[in-house]
Amino acid sequence: MAEFSRRAFTGVCAAAMLVTATACSGSDSTSGLSKTVDSFADALTRDDVPAAANATSDPATASTTLGTLYDNLGKQVRFTASKVEKNDSGGTFTLNATWKLGKDGKDEWTYATTGRASRSGGDWKIQWDPTTIAPGLNIGPLSYGVAYPQPAKILDSAGGDLLTQQVVTLVNVAPGADLAAVAAALRPVAPDVTAESLQSDLAAAQGKPITAVTLRDSDYATVQSALTNLANVTLSQQTRLLTVDKSLSSPTFSGLSDLWQQQADAGAGWAVRAQGGDGTQRVGGPDPKPVTDIHTTLDIGLQRAAEAALTPITTPAAIVALQPSTGNVLAMAQNAAGDAQGPIGLTGLYPPGSTFKTVTVSAAMQEGEVTPDSMVACPGKENIEGREIPNDNNFDLGQVPLHTAFAKSCNTTMGRLAVQLAPDGLTNAAAQLGLGIDYVTPGLTTVTGKVPTADTPALRVEEGIGQGKVTASPFGMALVAAALAQGSVQPPTLVQGQPGKPDKQPPALPAGIADQVKSMMRETITGGTATALRDIPGLLGKTGTAEYIDDKHAHGWFVGIDGDLAFAVFISDAGSSEPAVQAAGRMLRAPH
Repeated sequence: MAEFSRRAFTGVCAAAMLVTATACSGSDSTSGLSKTVDSFADALTRDDVPAAANATSDPATASTTLGTLYDNLGKQVRFTASKVEKNDSGGTFTLNATWKLGKDGKDEWTYATTGRASRSGGDWKIQWDPTTIAPGLNIGPLSYGVAYPQPAKILDSAGGDLLTQQVVTLVNVAPGADLAAVAAALRPVAPDVTAESLQSDLAAAQGKPITAVTLRDSDYATVQSALTNLANVTLSQQTRLLTVDKSLSSPTFSGLSDLWQQQADAGAGWAVRAQGGDGTQRVGGPDPKPVTDIHTTLDIGLQRAAEAALTPITTPAAIVALQPSTGNVLAMAQNAAGDAQGPIGLTGLYPPGSTFKTVTVSAAMQEGEVTPDSMVACPGKENIEGREIPNDNNFDLGQVPLHTAFAKSCNTTMGRLAVQLAPDGLTNAAAQLGLGIDYVTPGLTTVTGKVPTADTPALRVEEGIGQGKVTASPFGMALVAAALAQGSVQPPTLVQGQPGKPDKQPPALPAGIADQVKSMMRETITGGTATALRDIPGLLGKTGTAEYIDDKHAHGWFVGIDGDLAFAVFISDAGSSEPAVQAAGRMLRAPH
């Protein structure tokens, strides 16, 4: 019995040892698989391409693929392994990844993939499969980029297309190109591009290629065949926001373009794309949000008329037109000389000259000094508080009603009225008409002007005739005309339904003042300094000549009201107001 027990015990022990050995062997196997998968995930997280590639069954292919992946997507990524399981054919696992993409890693791409491993010669290897690393990697290299919504259009006040996203072609020229041949090919659409200009641009680029010109589709079609076979000339395409009518130009388009881009950026999603042989395929990222078209207040007929009115003028010039009842910006035009100096119509500050007399008479009437029918002196020149004030060519009207002195633009009369005002009288009267108040307006960057407090009588004399420290932009003077037309300041608006917000609320203009000023502005047309426009029914206006630098240089101004249209014309270094009056006439008489 004892002998049986020993044999039985020996058999049991042997069986137990076999079970233990089998269990240990299985445990070692699973542990080895887990260690390999974890090491692989860790190497991927550390962007240690050699270590990760060597853990796979195809190190060479893995190394190339992983290197390109990190180059394209960056290295802000974390991989972790889970669900590591051994089976008869090897093992399986899940790989969890989170990539931080884009600027500051703000976009997160999170996904989970599955992978396989096999044992060879006692070591576990990850079976190389690009889809284990990332979805779509089997298609081709991955890339990250912004995914913009279907582009919006910028529309005019009637709903017509004003600016749209269009394809353009960049003509890039590298050193060694036949510059005469390039210039000849471009001559039909870009006659200003010459062999000499190209040579100059290439020299400035110090051996790098230059973009000779950017062409719209219609222009590119004209010259494509001539450019295609030129050596060292490459053609590349981009999308840009452009006017539908390439002849149109306005500083407002810059602000509208910025607004369009802001809207597109706000609606943008992002995408990870796989580049395959037949194109790209999106494999990750959120869809963009749809954007709406931007409806502007611009009247394209009036815009064209304003642009044409400035075409003959060689010095910088601008026209700004507003709708007094709404504050809508109807047109904003500049000539080429003006464009060269920037958005002068919106932010250029100049002495407004006699157009500022609209503010001076408003202030004087509010203080009870005068009415339009008050008799005032208009001598040819007068020394007022030490400041010698002359009329244009020293004309002398003697004693006349204020409305006549205004219509004839008597400097001496206005200087005498201004000196009797309170130091802040002109500042406050200007603010009632929007001048000196600035607006934050969607799509529009503007400065109206500055009318500082005149602490001395001499400064009040200067400011009363729109000189001294008073400055205004053409936009600011258009706002003055619009406020007089309406009787109050309406916030400027360029995008329908989005009026500007003032930095301070304009004080109210007392009842009746605007009508009195307008009656004097009407007389300026019928019997004053702007009779060249008296064929335009009901037109109101005020001319202005503003000296700068010295008495040999002067800007020309005209502000006008034509029904529900208020505008300002500014011409730099015009010498007098006559060119501004003529430009206003061309705009108003043109069909629009």
